[in-house]
Amino acid sequence: MPLVIGHRGAPGYLPEHSRSSYLRAIEAGVDAVEPDVVPSKDGVLVVRHENEISGTTDVSTRPEFADRRTSKTVDGELMTGWFVEDFTWEELRTLRCRERIPAIRPQSAAHDDEDGVLCLRDLLDLARAGGVGVVLEIKHAATFARLGFDMSALVEDELRAAGWVDAVDDLVIESFEPLVLARLRERGIRIPLVQLIEADGAPWDLRERHGADAASYRSMLTTAGLDALAAEVQGISPDKRIVLAPDRLGRARGPARVVGEAQDRGLRVFTWTCRPENTFLLPAYRRPGGKAAFGDYRREWAVLRDAGLDGVFVDHADLGVEFFGAASGTV
Repeated sequence: MPLVIGHRGAPGYLPEHSRSSYLRAIEAGVDAVEPDVVPSKDGVLVVRHENEISGTTDVSTRPEFADRRTSKTVDGELMTGWFVEDFTWEELRTLRCRERIPAIRPQSAAHDDEDGVLCLRDLLDLARAGGVGVVLEIKHAATFARLGFDMSALVEDELRAAGWVDAVDDLVIESFEPLVLARLRERGIRIPLVQLIEADGAPWDLRERHGADAASYRSMLTTAGLDALAAEVQGISPDKRIVLAPDRLGRARGPARVVGEAQDRGLRVFTWTCRPENTFLLPAYRRPGGKAAFGDYRREWAVLRDAGLDGVFVDHADLGVEFFGAASGTV
């Protein structure tokens, strides 16, 4: 059975990346939790999905930070808001967590402003106390490199300081950007590395370096692509749509053969993200009631269960543990 990984904690119930969200996931019995990290102005790794934080914190309501609102290009996209790299950690820790998609998850939004923002050390301490593993995602490494942040060095230094740098059975590091994973290998990191794979497009760091000639995510799943990945990383984590392989009517035709093909090369295979709400399900599994209503998620998740995956990311930790079971093994 696959590892059940609490994606950003348990954001189906509580604001993502909050202490309460992670504790809810741990209490539900997940095997691991998944934080995303971005750097503060003073180089502290902050647990946030994006460096623009107006949608997941109360920063926009804080008059003392009004002058920090600005526009920046992140992975080629112009964004306006407040960015973690413009704040010290002491400033960021005063912010409160908020629900990212309140229209879909009003129950979670009811807990806005209850928890403060976490740094990576906070999360690692929570995981260790709760007896669960960690799947650590590095965000926007190429963008931060242009701003003077070496994400591979920051991650290594923090793991070493926290006593996690040799936690090969309890920690996985993942990224959509292969170049930061390569830098971690060059630094001698022994922690298993996982390449995240979108259903379409190409990694931003490769696009920045190679332009139109950048290798696409889809090319990573070809025979040659999987051979190359097997020499560089220990696992892959494709978008669930790749595993489900839907037809034009939104019906799953999977499990896709790429799961077994990757595992035959010694790669572990994870997928993201299992969510029960209609808006996140393939069309064939949606039910009446609107975007926020639960659809026939069990039928969709059954395809993923039958794929023989090594791990699944879930937003509703209790539903994930109930459906997939908890492997209670190493990450």
